Amino acid sequence: MKDHFLGYPRRTGQVGTRNYLAVIPTVFCANEVAGQIARKFKNARALLHHQGCAQLKPDVDRVTQTLIGLGTNPNVGAVLLVGLGCESVSLMEVYKGIRDRGQRVGKVNIQSAGGMKKAIQRGLALGGKLHEQVGETKRKLAPLSSLVMGIKCGSSDAYSGLTSNPAVGAASDLLLEKGGTVLFGETTEFLGAEHLLARRAVSPEVGEKIIEIVLRMEERIAALGFDMRGGNPTPGNIRGGLTTIEEKSLGAICKSGTRPIHGVLEYGQSVSRPGLFVLDSPGQEAVIMTGRAAGGANVIVFCTGGGAPQGYPLVPVIKVAGNPQKCRDMKDHIDLDV
Repeated sequence: MKDHFLGYPRRTGQVGTRNYLAVIPTVFCANEVAGQIARKFKNARALLHHQGCAQLKPDVDRVTQTLIGLGTNPNVGAVLLVGLGCESVSLMEVYKGIRDRGQRVGKVNIQSAGGMKKAIQRGLALGGKLHEQVGETKRKLAPLSSLVMGIKCGSSDAYSGLTSNPAVGAASDLLLEKGGTVLFGETTEFLGAEHLLARRAVSPEVGEKIIEIVLRMEERIAALGFDMRGGNPTPGNIRGGLTTIEEKSLGAICKSGTRPIHGVLEYGQSVSRPGLFVLDSPGQEAVIMTGRAAGGANVIVFCTGGGAPQGYPLVPVIKVAGNPQKCRDMKDHIDLDV
């Protein structure tokens, strides 16, 4: 196993595996403007979403934290924020949060600019300068300790817990031996196996936090009159041979490897030190990969049984499968057959 990789060094001390200008709307109303600006630059990526307004304060705070995390992901060399001007998520708060972490960042306010066309013109001018600065960063050798690997499984089948998930768990152990960082956790898929994760915690407090996030998730669902076991396993999981949520969970946690768990992060929270961390999150692919990216992942490894095609704009997503037939049938978007 090599001890280094070619990456993009950042002023923050992080290292990216990609080098992008991130164009981030603070509210869904700004998606069109952000998208038009990003399409004009080769190495720009627009992070379009449906959040940012008419939300309760806890949700506004969570979105704000997540956008700041995305803007300071290691794969981002600079950020252009696009706001409407009347949204709940504050353009200035996100701007300051990104700037204060040492990231290059600019901002455009559609209403202050005088409408979409003028905002796009202003965004192209500012984005052009930022894009040029991004291009000045060249790849250099970086230690494996600079890798932050987010791990996820989706469209799991009976092969997942026997092949791809344990293989990724072994890779996780190897990266942690080199001083790297691993983010994992679909909290919905800890049910019935949370006690096994808690045993691996570095402290009683971390173990209690693991149990707490699972109970909190169950309580939220119970408050609506439902049981999580009614939504998991999914129809695709069942077709693939999984029978219970406990069986699915036991397979899912294999991808975290065997090392001690150093902490639990809330959704949108960025990791600040090396180690193995649970990132509290749901199981939907787009949502969980956004959480991994906001958490600081510069690469995502995605175990899939039935074959899931999702990627992510900022972070390379490596698809790993252990079902030989699926690997042959879906070879266009499965990278590694284990």
